[in-house]
Amino acid sequence: MSAAAPAQKLEKKPVKFSNLLLGAGMNMFEVTTLGQPLEVMKTTMAANRQDGMAGAIARIWSRGGFFGSYTVYQGLIPWAWIEASTKGAVLLFVASEGEYYAKTFGAGNFSAGLIGGMTGGLAQAYATMGFCTCMKTVEMTKHKAAEAGKKPPGTIESFMAIYRAEGIRGINKGVNAVAVRQVTNWGSRFGLSRIAENGIRSVTGKTDPKEKLTAPERILASALGGGLSAWNQPIEVVRVEMQSKKDDPNRPKKMTVGNTFGYIYKNGGIRALYRGVAPRIGLSVWQTVCMVALADIAKEAVEKVTGETVTAKH
Repeated sequence: MSAAAPAQKLEKKPVKFSNLLLGAGMNMFEVTTLGQPLEVMKTTMAANRQDGMAGAIARIWSRGGFFGSYTVYQGLIPWAWIEASTKGAVLLFVASEGEYYAKTFGAGNFSAGLIGGMTGGLAQAYATMGFCTCMKTVEMTKHKAAEAGKKPPGTIESFMAIYRAEGIRGINKGVNAVAVRQVTNWGSRFGLSRIAENGIRSVTGKTDPKEKLTAPERILASALGGGLSAWNQPIEVVRVEMQSKKDDPNRPKKMTVGNTFGYIYKNGGIRALYRGVAPRIGLSVWQTVCMVALADIAKEAVEKVTGETVTAKH
């Protein structure tokens, strides 16, 4: 009788500098091209829920045209750049740890990857995304002063004013909503992308898991996963409302995720909770195109700079 095969030893995936550089570089490219304009569109629609797509475009344009102070790239520097350059590093570190420890408790590859991604998303929210999304939203919704003919405060001036008045809590306003969004995003995107991939494999006859999908097939699977994960748009609208500098005497004085959700639903129903979902789906598709279509070019560039082999799957 043959002896049982020894159990495979679990190894923690190393977090290489080349992986961090690749993630930061691709995130920076994504947000600096179409990413931030779509973010501004999404946030403007979520903050001004009476506006449709055309109304949001007109509102953004009225702030100064394409190259004015309040345009489609509002909030890009420094907040979107800080977020883009750091969130990938946080995700890789924490997701790697989460996946490893999940496997030590007996989780399979799919479950461990899901747990790692959701844990990484949670860490992203509380480490950097909370205050970055808050300041981006402040930038996009503080145009009341400009409309009144006054000179609006600069980015750092706004940050310091909020910090002096409300401290750390003030610049992290809405961070719990960001955390819920990130966890549900990663969970649903991971699962839905896998379902879409399996469907594509069935249609194309690529039933062997070792057989790689083509770049267009991977883009389609990830875009479907990212687009369908926008089901949690109500959390995003709640986050924008909590962080917004919009003047409204009817808003709750001390805003929480629960009472903000109730306020939005009472004043606009389900439709208001899904305002801005179209540009968010567009943003998910653009992120996917950047991460999949440009991955090989970016990997070659990073490997030349660092001399390391990139192992991360972006």
